[in-house]
Amino acid sequence: MLDNEEFMLDTSPRELTQNPLKKIWMPCKNGHIAQRRVCMTNCPTLIVTVGLPARGKTYISKKLTRYLNWIGVPTKEFNVGQYRRECLKIYKSFEFFRPDNEEGLKIRRQCALAALNDVRQYLSVEGGQVAVFDATNTTRERRGTIVKFAEQNGFKVFFVESVCEDPDVIAQNIVQVKLGSPDYIHCNTEEAIEDFMKRIKCYESSYQPLDEVLDRDLSYIKIIDVGCRYLVNRVLDHVQSRIVYYLMNIHITPRSIYLCRHGESDLNIKGRIGGDSGLSPRGREYAKSLRKFIQDQNINDLKVWTSQMKRTIQTAESLGVPYEQWKSLNEINAGVCEEMMYEEIQENYPLEFALRDQDKYRYRYPKGESYEDLVQRLEPVMMELERQENVLVVCHQAVMRCLLAYFLDKTAEELPYLKCPLHTVLKLTPVAYGCKVESVCLGVDSVNTHRDRPEVGIPGCTQKCLSADDVDNFNPLQG
Repeated sequence: MLDNEEFMLDTSPRELTQNPLKKIWMPCKNGHIAQRRVCMTNCPTLIVTVGLPARGKTYISKKLTRYLNWIGVPTKEFNVGQYRRECLKIYKSFEFFRPDNEEGLKIRRQCALAALNDVRQYLSVEGGQVAVFDATNTTRERRGTIVKFAEQNGFKVFFVESVCEDPDVIAQNIVQVKLGSPDYIHCNTEEAIEDFMKRIKCYESSYQPLDEVLDRDLSYIKIIDVGCRYLVNRVLDHVQSRIVYYLMNIHITPRSIYLCRHGESDLNIKGRIGGDSGLSPRGREYAKSLRKFIQDQNINDLKVWTSQMKRTIQTAESLGVPYEQWKSLNEINAGVCEEMMYEEIQENYPLEFALRDQDKYRYRYPKGESYEDLVQRLEPVMMELERQENVLVVCHQAVMRCLLAYFLDKTAEELPYLKCPLHTVLKLTPVAYGCKVESVCLGVDSVNTHRDRPEVGIPGCTQKCLSADDVDNFNPLQG
């Protein structure tokens, strides 16, 4: 397989051919398409958390990792506390974290170095684009070591510091998160809280926050009192900018997000995809049931969002409350396959049908969209969902899958096959490091529009699965 570097040796313009999977024009030579690795970072980025224990660093790390992976930036979290637990099987007490505990300092330093070695492997060898180094990193010396490590390996560094002095917020974080830690599995609540508060004290004496003057050359965001204020310094590129924008939009206010599809449509009954048809009689019955369900929930200040398609608007009209229409929430555009049955697509476009089964997330309909496109279209919706409190989103199957994959941290391979049945509401309630999901079927019959993951390949090929290279270089015009 020829890559871009080999092609650059030849200065003559290359021929272009269209990648059959993504419908993207790409250079080729001797029938081979040049490898084109999508990268949103011009060099790997190392995100480094800073702050005392119980300041939400791991919460931020996990959310940030989930967000970046969802938008297509390969990201992995490296929690130094987990390395410490693997090294030190039994945690005894806060004494381990005392600044005068030489043995404890040695072990913690070794764990940090082990995590950095894994960061290097991920970013330099495994193709990762962003690594999140989740630890206290409270001293300027430790942060200097990390910066030197990054410079030696060609990584950019972006620090994320969480500063909080609100005792209620700190106590809530300890109760919600730390008491479930493996460190305190054999302790009662009072003992665990007392020990953890003493652990915090061990760090306070040596804590050196990021300083506007001393650290003016570093790239960072300082989050103060869970988002009451922010300080941003030296944002250098696109990814760092998106990180800052994301972190300035998330909050920890308790809330629930309700996701559901429109009521069953006339085209659903006919087994046809896409289109802009209205609700079937059962779809209208579901809309009435949805109204009762929402009323019974007694939700404060509920916002309702729909797409700009007839079936979601008809569903929302039955709720008797104001709603907001988002074009971004429209169903995936199936292009030339709009309003066709899957059997018709297989008969009329056998190659397209097989390619979509091969890689449903990245496959783009001719003159239409892919799930990958849909995620990019939905990013503003997701960002606004993070800003809001209680929201009901009345949307479509592919759209709901994308939103659900974000909140449940599902991979690109899992996303297109998430089950989002008609006439069912999913209640998502953010919790410590994830999301609690409740599925509520409203008891109105409907057709089943879910299609399981098939095991098929390109027509005429003997293997069941093709590699990315196979798909890139498949030419339907060749025998």
